Order: sequence, then structure tokens, then C-alpha cells
Amino acid sequence: MAEMMLARREFVRSIATLGALGAMPPALLAKAKEGDWRVVRQLFEATLSKGKIPGMAAALGHGTAPAAFLNAGTIASGSRAAVTPDTLWRVYSMTKPVTGMAAMMLIEDGDLRLDQPVADFIPGFAKARVLTDPDNSLDSRPANGMMTIRHLLTHTAGLGYSIITKGPLLQAYNEQGILPAQVSRTKMPGVPDYPTAPSLAEFADRLATLPLIADPGARWSYSVSLDLLGRIIEIAAGRPFDAFLQQRLFDPAGMKNTVFQVADKDVSRLTTNYFALPTGSFPVDPGATSIYLDKPAFPFGGAGLVSSARDYDRFLAMLMGMGKIGGKRIMKPETAKLGMSNLLPDGADTTGTFADGQGFGAGGRVVMKETPGGAGIGTFGWGGAAATIAFVDPKRGIRASGFAQYMPDAAFGFPTDFSKSVYASLV
Repeated sequence: MAEMMLARREFVRSIATLGALGAMPPALLAKAKEGDWRVVRQLFEATLSKGKIPGMAAALGHGTAPAAFLNAGTIASGSRAAVTPDTLWRVYSMTKPVTGMAAMMLIEDGDLRLDQPVADFIPGFAKARVLTDPDNSLDSRPANGMMTIRHLLTHTAGLGYSIITKGPLLQAYNEQGILPAQVSRTKMPGVPDYPTAPSLAEFADRLATLPLIADPGARWSYSVSLDLLGRIIEIAAGRPFDAFLQQRLFDPAGMKNTVFQVADKDVSRLTTNYFALPTGSFPVDPGATSIYLDKPAFPFGGAGLVSSARDYDRFLAMLMGMGKIGGKRIMKPETAKLGMSNLLPDGADTTGTFADGQGFGAGGRVVMKETPGGAGIGTFGWGGAAATIAFVDPKRGIRASGFAQYMPDAAFGFPTDFSKSVYASLV
């Protein structure tokens, strides 16, 4: 096993320094393909050879055993810095399961209840209203029922999202600074130039003044609900949201490189993010001058984290260990199991959405219908906008996370191809 891991590290270094798989010594290439995850390795080789992505990484593990780290290429085009398990990636919406599990900890503590009204923490939601003509106006009617913590966890609260919502509500979100992500210091074509709400408290209070797109619990709609949940977490916990994550999750789980703001000393490990075109890609957020070096308006619970393959694997290993990692108990087994179960409210419509035909737990999708050779029932996870993806599959006994850095994530197919390659490696 030690010889195999050494061969894997040599394989990674060779990709970065030689710049082409064809320049790798045949004996080394043969050793690199030995062992587990062979199809993932083949995907990395094939993807790099096309020259559209400078580098990628994966962390793959059986059960809670130590992960195998596959790293290829460099952190940016033209860079000599090789990708390593501690390279920093913008994980965007892979922040959502982290926030979801933080809420589950407070449910375990008794400081939150799964079906507790959001209005208990943010009174402005007590008299929520629902759009009656969303394409043309902000006209609204009283909502049927109260928005709850369950609804926030599962994107069934009736909230919108600036990346999906259209019409007058989108304009209202922009004007109110309901913009729960940061992409670049450079003005992006087609992206409205509005300032984000200056604090998490202000974000939540402004959001409470705007109408919903559907009654709470009625249908699944990707939304800012996990960002709003960040505000509820800090109210319930009596400390800032990011401080709660650090103290209750990141520190005890040994997640040393998961942050909302990259420190100056770590800039050399931050990847460059790209915007993908059919002919290639161009840098939209260079690592050396990234917007993630700036303090964000507030910690975005839905899309704000930067992390490493090593760190995010520790989060997944904790989930696979039913709340325990390295002898440390982060949450009770029943809490972790509940968070990874289907929490969708009865009758919620998921037709045509990211959750169509599946379940949804604490910030991540839950597989309810199995496909041959694919994820097992009960698989929990989610992906990020810059072509990252992560999941735990208790039935198959595996956990996996894959990292590239380009937008939109579907342009070069990495997240989908990565998931397929993980399961193909098990055959």
C-alpha cells in the first residue's frame, strides 16, 4: 500500500512537471494506474490532455478509511504550482450541506426545531406573502402556512435566487442586495452591478420584506434559503455564523483550510477560476488577485466557502462516520442520519428541478431512486457552481469529492463525468 501511495504521488508530480502524459516514463504510468479509482485517473488524464482545464483534484475513500488523493495539473494556466490535496478551491454551493449540518447540530442541542417557524427568529417572516403574477408584478397574497427550518434546509421555503429567479422579483432582489455570492473583482458581462447587503442581519431583514414565489412547503425551488439559515444559526447559537462553524465543525473536524476569506499567507495555494467557452476558457477570478482575498459582506451560508480536497473529505468522512471523525464526536449518529435523510415536506413538488424524483436533506440531495452502476439509495451530497462535487454513499460504502475550477459547471462536463468515473472504478 505504501508503494502504491508513493506511485500516486509521483504520478501527480509528473503531470505537473512534465506537462504531458506522453512524457511520463512508461513504468511510472503503469504503476499510477494500479489499485482503486482507475477510471477516475483515466478521466483526469483525458481531461488534462484536452487543455481546457489546468488542474483538478479528487479525494476518494472507502468508509471512513483514509482517502486517496488524486491531483493533476497546476492551480492555473501557465503556473508551475502543482495541485495538491491542500490546494484551495471555491466550492460555492458545496457550502450548503455544511450550513445544513450546522443547523442540525443546533437541532440536536435543542436550540432549533426542524419544524419551527422562521418568524421565531426573524419576525418579518410572520406575515409572508406570495406572488400572484410573478412574470409581471410584485402583486401578492397572504402565504398559506408558515416558513420553517425544514423548508430552509430543503429549498421549499418559497424563496428566490438571483441566479434563477426572473421578472420583477429578480429586480427587487438585486436592488435589495440579495446577492449571496461573490465571483470576481472584475465587472462580469450581464451581471447586475448592485452592492450586496452589508451584513447577514440586514440580508435577512431585507429578504423578509419581499414576496415569496410559492407557499412554504409547496414546491422545491433553488434559493437563498441556506444563506438565511446562516442568520438563524447565529441568532440561535448566540455567536456569529462563521464563528459557530469554526468552533463546532471546522476545528474539531480538523478542517484547517476551509474559510470564507483566504489569508495572505495562503494565496499561493488558491486556484484561478475560469469562465468556460466552447473553444477554451478565460480567467474570471485569478488566484493572485481573487475576490476571496477580501473580507466578504457576510459569511454566505449558501455559496461562500473556499476549501481543499483534504478538508472537504474530512467533512464527508465525518458524515460517513455518522457524526464522528478521528475519535471526535461532532454530532450524534441520529443527528447525522437525519440530516442525510429525505426531509422534504409532504406534497412538495419537485417536478423539473434539481431534486426531481429524489429527496433532499440538510442542504444536499438524497438519492431515493437507484440506477444500475450508480449511486446507492441514501447517497447524500451536492455540487458547486465552479465544477466541484461531493457525496457520501453509505450503501456502497464510499465517499468522493471532485474539484475543477470553471463556470458554468456543465460546460466541460467534469462533475457528471467525475461521478460516473467513481462508480465505474468500483466495477
